[in-house]
Amino acid sequence: MIESKYLKDNIENIQKLLGIPILRNFETKSLGKLLKLSKIREYEDGEAIIREGDQDPWLYFLLSGKIRISKEHHEIGIIDQKGEIFGEMRIIDNRYRSATVSADGKTTCLAVDTSAQNRFSTETLDEEKLEFLLMLYRIFAEYMTIRLRVTDEELVAAKKKIEQLTSKR
Repeated sequence: MIESKYLKDNIENIQKLLGIPILRNFETKSLGKLLKLSKIREYEDGEAIIREGDQDPWLYFLLSGKIRISKEHHEIGIIDQKGEIFGEMRIIDNRYRSATVSADGKTTCLAVDTSAQNRFSTETLDEEKLEFLLMLYRIFAEYMTIRLRVTDEELVAAKKKIEQLTSKR
């Protein structure tokens, strides 16, 4: 993995964040706070980004490439859309990582260190932490609804397939 330093809150970096669909509706002030907690990470093909069972504070946005998600050595999904988030479950429930995420080809991510809240200014620390957490939870909520809708569609398709297969008997 190649990792940058923490990013700077500047207009160039904010414009890059605005290229991530889920972040387009956030104020530049909020995006600046996100930048202060973020690094760019580049991974080679097959390199682990998250390991099942680990406990770390990183949340990821896919910037380029593709990732494979596996649990107990079984592939359970692929993410290849710019701006998709992953690693959020650990942040929400504070439990161990539930799956392994690996780069499929050269992959670049925005990695947000959710434990690095000490990088906020001390004057308005509580307000900034609260604003940051609210932003994270809004992002999580939007992605969870998208993922639940996709899961619902997949479940209905699987049930239809089962009905077709059982009716042919």
